[in-house]
Amino acid sequence: MSDPVLFERRGAAAVLTINRPEARNAVNGAVASALLDAYRRFEADADARILVLAGAGGEAFCAGADLKALDTVRDRHEGPLGFTRLTPSKPTIAAVSGWCVAGGLELACWCDLRIAAEGSTFGCFERRFGVPLIDGGTQRLPRIVGLGRALEIMMTGRPVPVDEAHRIGLVNEIVPRGRHLARALELAETLAKFPWPTLLADRAAALAGCGLPLEHGLAIEARLGRAVLDEAKRGASRFAGGAGRKGAGV
Repeated sequence: MSDPVLFERRGAAAVLTINRPEARNAVNGAVASALLDAYRRFEADADARILVLAGAGGEAFCAGADLKALDTVRDRHEGPLGFTRLTPSKPTIAAVSGWCVAGGLELACWCDLRIAAEGSTFGCFERRFGVPLIDGGTQRLPRIVGLGRALEIMMTGRPVPVDEAHRIGLVNEIVPRGRHLARALELAETLAKFPWPTLLADRAAALAGCGLPLEHGLAIEARLGRAVLDEAKRGASRFAGGAGRKGAGV
């Protein structure tokens, strides 16, 4: 029997691949447990700076919970689909190809960034079966696309084509078919080359402050920013020495 989730180190990234292409990478209990184990492996690996989440095959990123094996999916503290109620300490990218629906959409929204292949489709298809969004979708989707659009997508359960997903900010970039994983890995390498403490601090401030009153968010930003002032001074020194002028270099 093949592993339900594949874990592979690729440069600065750890690639987690849901490996049930015959079921459109739907998540059953075994997949959910394997996703959580792989996530913990990523967090424990200091050299793995970026997590890239993908689905095996080109037909689907993930079709959500396996409704034929719903009794195997537990409402665990970390999230029914593995890790969806946890906040990763490092950046995450979803490499999407094909169907990204129901819990699959929630997994993609868990990620910081979403790269999608042409022809991909998004949506809350669980609406038609009476299954609730319990893997963060009701909270993350509105933060990504705005409350009005999120409510319409969630309540109608309609398909959202990739071009529309890009237009409303759900998808960060559309790439040709078959290029989604390669592009996600390229982006991972770009992020990993930046001064790491400040990238993590800025990311953490944005995530923690989202939805809070402005003054609270500013306080978080100030606290986290002060913690990386030494890194900022080194960067300023490099710039003063001529590095990075006109946006060149890292």
